[in-house]
Amino acid sequence: MKLILILCSLVFLFSTCIKNNPDPSWLIVNDWTLLPNSNYAGGEGELTENISEAWVYIDDELIGVFQVPFKIPILKTGAVDIKLFPAIKNNGISASKKVYPFMETFQINGVLISNDTLIISPTTKYKDNLNFTIEDFEDINTNLINDPNTSAANFSLVNSNLQWFNGNFYAHIGLNSVDSTWVAYTNWASYIAKGKEVYLEIDYRNTTNVLTGLIAISPSGTIPNPHITLQTQDTSTVVWKKIYLDLREMVGASANGAYFEQSFEAYLEDGLTSSDIEIDNLKLIHF
Repeated sequence: MKLILILCSLVFLFSTCIKNNPDPSWLIVNDWTLLPNSNYAGGEGELTENISEAWVYIDDELIGVFQVPFKIPILKTGAVDIKLFPAIKNNGISASKKVYPFMETFQINGVLISNDTLIISPTTKYKDNLNFTIEDFEDINTNLINDPNTSAANFSLVNSNLQWFNGNFYAHIGLNSVDSTWVAYTNWASYIAKGKEVYLEIDYRNTTNVLTGLIAISPSGTIPNPHITLQTQDTSTVVWKKIYLDLREMVGASANGAYFEQSFEAYLEDGLTSSDIEIDNLKLIHF
């Protein structure tokens, strides 16, 4: 709510300032491009992204938070230092825009001219010294396991001309009246320090809801923590999407000494005879 009020205030100030200052400079910011970090030598996995926002600073003054691409007036002229922070919809929630902690700031020195437009195409890359755990389904021996006790459906690896735009394979799950349940989890055995940023990135396409979760496993027991649901898409408009799941609070609330697995759960919804789930590029990242 606070962020919404700030954004509304900025819109009001922009409109007021333009009326009082009819000759502003203009800034156009295009979509982000995620570049490889050569220090990882490809170890950061496929470079899919959904960097939907930019926090804009000019001469270290916050101008606002905007959805890319955008065009905004700037009430300055001359040489300026421009910083753009790559931001995401945290947990896929539009009202929760957060600077993504694992990607570098884009910085440029530019010149603003009254009634002229400066155009920027920002780039970013993963920061150095991150920990990546990745399942991209490019190996027949995957780190995602169908639950043998509760899952009627099993995922299969698909390679076709209709594939996701990176790599060769992705996981496909088909649900029907017989195989109506899918439950799976990773076997990464991830140890994650408390109090630090940690995210799970997922590329997905789905025509039924998929509940994600974090399983905390410690000597005191196994605790499943349901998290965010990947919402059903209509079959006529289904597309590949990417989401960034914030796991910091759930990791922090777990027992000391726990390690973690990711979980997925889906059921054939009422009224449907079949539905499909496709997943790729599971990427656990933390400091």
